[in-house]
Amino acid sequence: MSDAPQLYLMTPAGAQASALGPLLAEVMDRHPPACLRIRGGAEEEELARIADLAREIAHARDVAVVIDDHVKLAQRHGLDGVHLTDGARTVRYARKELGADAIVGAFCGASRHEGMTAGEAGADYVSFGPVGDSVLGRGAPAPLELFEWWSEMIEVPVVAEGAITRDLIARLSPITDFIAIGPEIWGADDPGLALGALWG
Repeated sequence: MSDAPQLYLMTPAGAQASALGPLLAEVMDRHPPACLRIRGGAEEEELARIADLAREIAHARDVAVVIDDHVKLAQRHGLDGVHLTDGARTVRYARKELGADAIVGAFCGASRHEGMTAGEAGADYVSFGPVGDSVLGRGAPAPLELFEWWSEMIEVPVVAEGAITRDLIARLSPITDFIAIGPEIWGADDPGLALGALWG
């Protein structure tokens, strides 16, 4: 495991495609992510528009694109895979539908057991969170000890997400593969600047 995790960028939840394009391109040009995740929260038609737009912008920059939970949208719009928000439950289904080359990630809250189950079911990465004070999780935040244990014991890459701060990035860097950032920056006047202040 390297000391420098990669940036995993999330789109604003419920975003409109028309407003998102220039914003996304600018942020990604300033801070190239390893992966772009399309958040849910919009109507399927709007998500389809966002999927096409995000794929175009991201693939032009050699960045993989996953979408929250929508296996069929991922297939239809040529995305690289899905991010499953229900832990290990649908990992096998998503893998079967999308094939061996697709990215299948699973959000597992703060549950070590759920993460291990997702990994055994074929997830390409497991995401834990929130790591900071946030409403993202179902219960308690994911403690740093979870990431420490995971990075020592488990081969499956791990993503930290939820209420990320500069201090948390410093503490998580040696024990995570990716750090997911999204809600932390999109409310700012200049999201690219906000990301730079966080990411350094």
